[in-house]
Amino acid sequence: MRRPIIATIICAVAIAAGSVTAPATAAEPYAPVDRPGPKLSVPTATLKAALQCSGDFAHSTLQPVLLNPATGVTVDENFSWNYERAFTAQKRPWCAIDMPAHTLGDIQVAGEYLVYAIRTMRAKSTRDIAVMGHSQGGMSMRWALRFWPDTRSKVDDVIGLAASNHGTTVLPTCIVQVTTCLPAVWQQQDDAAFIKALNSRAETFKGISYTQIYTRTDEVVQPNSTNATASSALRTGEGAITNVATQDVCPLDLYEHLLVGTIDATAYALAMDALDHSGPAKVSRISRSVCLQLYQPGVNPLNVQMYLKVLAAAPGLANVPLPYVSLVGVKPVPAEPKLRCYVYAAGC
Repeated sequence: MRRPIIATIICAVAIAAGSVTAPATAAEPYAPVDRPGPKLSVPTATLKAALQCSGDFAHSTLQPVLLNPATGVTVDENFSWNYERAFTAQKRPWCAIDMPAHTLGDIQVAGEYLVYAIRTMRAKSTRDIAVMGHSQGGMSMRWALRFWPDTRSKVDDVIGLAASNHGTTVLPTCIVQVTTCLPAVWQQQDDAAFIKALNSRAETFKGISYTQIYTRTDEVVQPNSTNATASSALRTGEGAITNVATQDVCPLDLYEHLLVGTIDATAYALAMDALDHSGPAKVSRISRSVCLQLYQPGVNPLNVQMYLKVLAAAPGLANVPLPYVSLVGVKPVPAEPKLRCYVYAAGC
């Protein structure tokens, strides 16, 4: 009789630590939304080193923003030449979280970085924060909110730019040929176990405003061609939600996946509307004059650094559809990373 008891104790400890993976074929229901999250497995010193902040958090009346990067790039490559410059000019406090492996690794690990960043930013701020990200970065903060419920009381706004909230139906070569892919690529397929867990029980939570900005010309996150079927859109839970295509504001806006999260003035206007008002963005408040702007505030086409950042991002972005080449030192894997035990109601 002792052996089952001992096994149960070992399993319970593993669940608490979040360090043992559940079987790939596990059919257990997902964890309740109010169950406390596990202890973070990434060392605190590593998490601290990944978070860079700027601004007066103790006295600013502007909502602080946490910037979260897209798949294949660093946060510096994604935001230093656009949103960081714009927020600094506004004197808006902001932090940027640099994910390991060029944001190509296991998104469950990235979720821990976000948990730490949310807790740290709220502790130094006078008000709840906003978390804003591009592509994977517009989705992955929801992993932290889903499985670490204490983070929800610290976040007022979630802003996604071409977010992969429901994955994508665009299949890279490795999945078509059933070979290898980078971990984050596996996890962002529309039928991935990660995506199913992310959206389990509730996609949004009470007290948080969700503004999901996408483009109908998105070539990466699909389907995003219609509002009814948009992968970026959120639809369940008790959060306040605005799902909006840039074409709902500017019908001729042609900026695609990469540009909507970096230079698009329409996306920027929607994001700023969410930051500057209670609740999510409202299309009715957006001036149609943004349709005449080629790029958002913070972007300077005469700044050489902008082009250098874009060039620096190229290898990581190119690594996403190239399963056999490690351009930035991230190892492809033969299958999607297994879900951690904390994801499941029954743990192991």
